[in-house]
Amino acid sequence: MKIALIGYGKMGKMIEEIAKNRGHEIVSIIDIDNQEEFESDAFASADVAIEFTAPQAAYGNYLKAFAKGVKVVSGSTGWMKEHGDDVKRMCSKEGKTLFWASNFSIGVAIFSAVNRYLAKIMNQFPQYEVSMEETHHVHKLDHPSGTAITLAEQIIENIDRKKEWVVGKVVNPDGSVSCCGTAAGLPDALTIDSIRRGEVPGIHTIRYDSDADMITITHDAHSRRGFALGAVLAAEYTKEHEGLLTISDMFPF
Repeated sequence: MKIALIGYGKMGKMIEEIAKNRGHEIVSIIDIDNQEEFESDAFASADVAIEFTAPQAAYGNYLKAFAKGVKVVSGSTGWMKEHGDDVKRMCSKEGKTLFWASNFSIGVAIFSAVNRYLAKIMNQFPQYEVSMEETHHVHKLDHPSGTAITLAEQIIENIDRKKEWVVGKVVNPDGSVSCCGTAAGLPDALTIDSIRRGEVPGIHTIRYDSDADMITITHDAHSRRGFALGAVLAAEYTKEHEGLLTISDMFPF
């Protein structure tokens, strides 16, 4: 398969390594300083472009790739609120293809399935209060993480007593603490606490706490390699499929 890379930071370089090891060809690499590469024949020859960039650049990158008939796999977050409807229309009515996920880790896909199932069970037990905590490296400035938001939305879909997620305690890279969302602590709000420390690839913990006991599930990433492998697997899947695709399409459990 011919792959184009959009974004060539740590994740892009790791994706390149894994893709080559799996027998794929990298035909184009686009970063901030060579945007003209979108117009190249090499980029247009790609079966799939894998895109990991900043939220403000992602949607424009999709448009440039779609214009060349290139399918896109993307892990960029933060664009969906403003451009989600446009992307859904392009994928459903204009023949474009985007595989989007807030997290491509196989382990997170499994964790998400467990999260959905546990939330359905806990809907029957209102004595348990649910909360979430996510921890990432100090270079990640946004909070909560895209993965935490996805997990929270799954809980809200399955627990009737929760109507929205809100920002809770935020521990900043310098150790200072800021707090909290205006709805934090309200019975129908799911609070997400965020911690930024060290070089942590990503830890997501969901707690169900009652007077009697507490149930906790956690996904703890050892490195970014799992995310990169998942992105390449998604590209392999996307080559053979069309439309707006997600992890649940690739892993239907």
